[in-house]
Amino acid sequence: MLFGKSLFQSVIDRLAEEEAEVPEDVGATEPRFRIDGLGASYAPERVEATLVDDSRRRDAYLFLMRDEVPEEPPEPAIPIEPQKPDWLGRLSIEEIATDLAITAKDDRETLQERRRAFARLNHPDRIHADFRDQATTRMKIANILVDEALLRCRM
Repeated sequence: MLFGKSLFQSVIDRLAEEEAEVPEDVGATEPRFRIDGLGASYAPERVEATLVDDSRRRDAYLFLMRDEVPEEPPEPAIPIEPQKPDWLGRLSIEEIATDLAITAKDDRETLQERRRAFARLNHPDRIHADFRDQATTRMKIANILVDEALLRCRM
């Protein structure tokens, strides 16, 4: 507070004093850029619209459009039945162990690389939706086999 008034009140008083000092005829000749009672985002309508302006806009719009007539969409293709990969039928532990090719000499890095290589071929996200259950089973068994081999590496 300045001298018993708030800062806001002192600004209001100063603006009122400045407004009182301005002669009334000065405001009438100067253009005003703000309309009283409306927000600052008000944009007045155009006073005049000429045919030249409208044709220029239309030409600019048509310039962006293609000249050729759009072709009719092609006939929908007949869906092809997905082919089940041969290795998806190999669901036994022995067959998956053979596919992984884990040996007793494998170290941790080799085992992790074999897991990633197996997942690149067998992961359910890479297989058609009709065969995801078998791919999930293969990945579960493969992960168990690799995890067991990793535990043996620690010992």
